[in-house]
Amino acid sequence: MNFVAWMIVACEIAFWVVIVLGLFTRYVLKQKKAGLFLLALTPVVDVVLLVVTSVDLYRGATATIPHALAAVYIGVSLAFGKSMIQWADEKFQQYVTKQGTAKPKLYGMEYAKNYAKSWFRHLFSYVIGAALLAGTIYFIDDAERTASLWHILQLWTVVLGIDLLITASYFLFPKKDKRDTVSKNDW
Repeated sequence: MNFVAWMIVACEIAFWVVIVLGLFTRYVLKQKKAGLFLLALTPVVDVVLLVVTSVDLYRGATATIPHALAAVYIGVSLAFGKSMIQWADEKFQQYVTKQGTAKPKLYGMEYAKNYAKSWFRHLFSYVIGAALLAGTIYFIDDAERTASLWHILQLWTVVLGIDLLITASYFLFPKKDKRDTVSKNDW
């Protein structure tokens, strides 16, 4: 595994460590401002990854899948970061501080609408990541050195399309609450 691949792993770990430390500081240590400060550091992790990847490519490295995944990671982190932190906050309150209640599961059109919101976040992360990939491809201006970036961009485009089809399927065939069905054993 090359340096950039290690940095992606390190940044993903750092992202969650900063979140857990922020929540721990906020709820267990009762230091809300310090906890908020730690949670606000999550974008710094993205900047570090962006700088490391950019410097590596600037120095002449051939773009690899880890370089492309850095752009994907940054896009996903920026688009889903707030909702991931909110999810972690809710789970931390439920399981660690024993406060708050679990959100009820969604079904039918409510589930479809919620999934559609998630798809739009996916689209937003795609736009960010694709812009970073396209910008890198343009900047390097060498098809051989950027082939991996193109491959990941093409694959992500397919994944985004599949996710759109799944989103549409929830509107056409709404998710049903399995608890409301009658089984053969109930007869």
